[in-house]
Amino acid sequence: MSLDPPTYLNSLQNNIRARPIPWEGAVRAGTITDQDLKKIKAVDKVRKEQRKQTVEADVGTYRNLLLGGDSGKSVLESAAKRADVVQYILVLTGDLLNDVPGLPSALLEHSDPYKPFLPLLTHSSNPEDPIPLLTSSVLASLISAAHTKFPKSTPETDEALPKLYKYLAGLTKSQDSGLQDIAVQEYSVVLRTKKSRELFWKQHQETVGPLMDILRTAGGAGKDTDSTLWSGGASVRTATDAGLGGGVGLQVLYHVLLVLWQLSYEGSLVGKGLEEEHEIVPLYTQLLRLSPKEKTTRLLLSTLVNLLTPTSNRSYLLAIAVSVRLPNLLSNLKGRHLTDPDLLDDLQSLTDMLNEYTSSQTTLDEYSSEVLAGHLKWSPPHRDQTFWRENASKIVTDNKGELPKKLVEILGKSWDNDKQVLAIACNDVGWLVKECPEKRGELEKLGLKGRVMELMAEPDENVRYESLKAVGEWLRYSFDK
Repeated sequence: MSLDPPTYLNSLQNNIRARPIPWEGAVRAGTITDQDLKKIKAVDKVRKEQRKQTVEADVGTYRNLLLGGDSGKSVLESAAKRADVVQYILVLTGDLLNDVPGLPSALLEHSDPYKPFLPLLTHSSNPEDPIPLLTSSVLASLISAAHTKFPKSTPETDEALPKLYKYLAGLTKSQDSGLQDIAVQEYSVVLRTKKSRELFWKQHQETVGPLMDILRTAGGAGKDTDSTLWSGGASVRTATDAGLGGGVGLQVLYHVLLVLWQLSYEGSLVGKGLEEEHEIVPLYTQLLRLSPKEKTTRLLLSTLVNLLTPTSNRSYLLAIAVSVRLPNLLSNLKGRHLTDPDLLDDLQSLTDMLNEYTSSQTTLDEYSSEVLAGHLKWSPPHRDQTFWRENASKIVTDNKGELPKKLVEILGKSWDNDKQVLAIACNDVGWLVKECPEKRGELEKLGLKGRVMELMAEPDENVRYESLKAVGEWLRYSFDK
C-alpha cells in the first residue's frame, strides 16, 4: 500500500535540504564532532546509489551516528540546541531510510532504536513546528520497518506507538488539511499489524474521534445533527472531485477512510464502539450516497463488511443498517456502472447479509431494532393498535426492560435538529401505559413519566401533542383507580 508523500511534508523537506548549514562552525562550537561531520558529508548531496553503497559498507557506524552507541550520543542529542542542524539531520535520516534498504533493519537491532526521536515529538506545541513533523515521519518509517522485521512486535515499538499516535492525533484536529493529511498517511503506514491497531483503538478517544469529525463534516453532519445522517439529507450533487461537505478534500477523505478501513480489520473489537460513539453505520451510509469516486465507495463498502461480519456485531449493526435504509441504497448502487471487482464483491456480500437478516425479522424485531438503533421514525408499528396490544407487555419486560430504558435514553436528548424523534418516543410511552397499566410504576421509576411531562412545555407542536396524550394515559388510569 504505497501512498504519495504528503505535499506539505514534501515541500518542507525540500526547503530544508536546500538550506546551507555552517557545518564547520557547528564542529567548532562542539555541536557535532569532526567524525560526525565526515559521516554526514559522505552521504549528503550525493547520488542515491553512492549513498546506498557508503552506508551499507559501514552500517554500524551510521547506526551509531543516528542512535548513539557505546562511544557517544546520537548526533540528534548532541545537536539538540541547534534547530537547523536537528531539522537537517531528520530530513537526511528519512532519506537514508528510504534509499538504503538495509538501514532500517540495522537501526532496529539497536537496544533502544526510538530513543533519540521520541523526545522530539514534544519539542513544541506548535503543530507547524518542523522538528516534530519531521520526527513523526522518521518514526512512522522506522515502526513500519519494525512490523516487517518483528511481526509479533517488541516492547520498544509498543512503547513508541502510543506516543506517535498522540502527536498525530493533535495534527488531525488542525484546521490545516495539509497537517491532517500528514497525520492520516502516517497512521496508515503503521496500522499494518493487529497489535498496532489494538493500540490505536486503546487511544480511540484521541485517535479515532478527530477522524470521525472529518467524515461527519464531509457527510454534511456536525456532531449533533443526527437527522442528516438518518434521513440522508445531503444530495449526491453536493459531492465533487474537489471536495465534499465542509470543504473536505477528496485526498484527505480517501486517506481517512483508508485508516478506518485498516482499523476495521479488528471489527469484533471496534465495531460496537464505533457505532455507539460515532454512529458509523448511518455516517457511512450517508457517505456512500455522496461518494464521488469508486475508490472511496470501495473503502466504505469494505469497512462496513468488516464491521458487520463478526457475529458479536452482526445483529446490532445490521438492525441499524436497516433503519437507515442501507438496503435501498445498495440496490441503487447496483444500478450504477461500477467496475472494481473488489467493490462489487463487497456490495454483494453486504446485500446478502442484509437480505438474510431482514427475511427473518418479525414486526417486533423491526421495532426493537429501530429503538435500539437510537433514532425513531414514523414506521408502521408506532401507530398500529394491534401491534401494541400484542407486544406491549413483551416490550416492557423482555431483556430486563431493555427497550423502555432505551426510550429513556432517547427522550433524554434534545434532538434540536429532529424533534420528530421526541414526538414518536412520547407516542410509544403512551401506548405502553395504555396497554400495560399495571406496569405504570415501573415505567415511572425509569423516569419516563417525568420526562414526558417536561415535554408538555416543548415549543414543537407535535412533541407537545404526543406528550400530552401520553400523560393523559397515566392520568386516565389514576382516575380509574
